[in-house]
Amino acid sequence: MDTLESLRTKLESAADINAVVKTMKAVAASNINQYELAVASLGDYNRNVSLGLAAYFKSEKINATNKITEPKSKNVNVSGAIVFGSDQGLVGRFNDSLTDFVFKSLQAIPGRKEVWSVGERVQLLLSDVGLNTTKLFAVPNAVNAITSLVGGILVKAQASMEKKGITTLYIFHNQPKEGAGYISVMQQLLPLDEKWQHQFSDIKWATNKSPQIAGMAEPTLFALIREYLFVSLFKACAESLASENSSRLSAMQRAEKNIEELLADLNNTFNRLRQSSIDEELFDVVSGFEALKGGTKQ
Repeated sequence: MDTLESLRTKLESAADINAVVKTMKAVAASNINQYELAVASLGDYNRNVSLGLAAYFKSEKINATNKITEPKSKNVNVSGAIVFGSDQGLVGRFNDSLTDFVFKSLQAIPGRKEVWSVGERVQLLLSDVGLNTTKLFAVPNAVNAITSLVGGILVKAQASMEKKGITTLYIFHNQPKEGAGYISVMQQLLPLDEKWQHQFSDIKWATNKSPQIAGMAEPTLFALIREYLFVSLFKACAESLASENSSRLSAMQRAEKNIEELLADLNNTFNRLRQSSIDEELFDVVSGFEALKGGTKQ
């Protein structure tokens, strides 16, 4: 049975945990904001890159993407997958649900697969379902660190296309949903084929005049495609980090609610036990007084 001292210790511990949860909740909310701002800031830049690609294809009217994305090795058909996970705790089924989605999606894709993991925890889960990762990248801990990660992925991707014959590259990550929560999504990053090129045909130019390319056409296309790949990977990573912190915020909100309920129960128990102790002491005092009073009369 709990004593007043043990209940007081439990109350102090629960209060300390509640303070930690509130701090982590505030940090998660702050991180969500910075990653959502990063995604929003990419919108205008991505629009400009898309306009540049649309202008190029309308001006040149040629398909010049094959010589950029065609791998040198054609011995095997290999599909690459980049999985953005989390290395932080208190995120619920963030990595588990993403792993299930990756496994089911890759099962439907024929040929050999090469999986790259961003985060050690999701790498272990991918290994558990039979998807061994060949490259591991560290999860960025701030918006400023995403750029170096994306640069490293692009360098590795180019090398793998040339040496290992990777013809198709997919991105898997969790994307925030409106309101709360997240959803696992897949995006085909490569190849930049006719289907990819066709999506820019629906973009309307701002004026009635036909766009023209200033300078040499091929270097311009290379520069635009590099920016397109960079924006796609940066956005995927930022959305993954925003989803991670959203999941952590939800977990902290649930934990805060549970701790507050526990504190209320402990306070009620403590007050009830303390009142019972006071009643016993008063009864002893009254009994002692009555006994003393009776002895005096005798």
